[in-house]
Amino acid sequence: MALAHFTLTLAFATGLTGLTLHRKHLVSALLCLEALLLALFLSLALTTQTTTNPNTAMQPVILLALAACEAGAGLGLLVATARTHASSHMKNLALLTC
Repeated sequence: MALAHFTLTLAFATGLTGLTLHRKHLVSALLCLEALLLALFLSLALTTQTTTNPNTAMQPVILLALAACEAGAGLGLLVATARTHASSHMKNLALLTC
């Protein structure tokens, strides 16, 4: 079981490192966020399988629903910025201006 926890921690750290270092495009930031949420989902699913507490059974499903909403909102923002700025580069976006 320790190997599974180490693997999930490593996957989360890799997604977090990718989010902090590779923020050139909006698509790469969204993919790193999805990797973070996938690592969290697998961690919650593993915790649910190892414990006998029935209160934790719905947590992975709720996280998966929130990840789907985040992906939809992120792709909507990607389409909106691609239409208005003609690019998905993060440095070209002035997020504080309308």
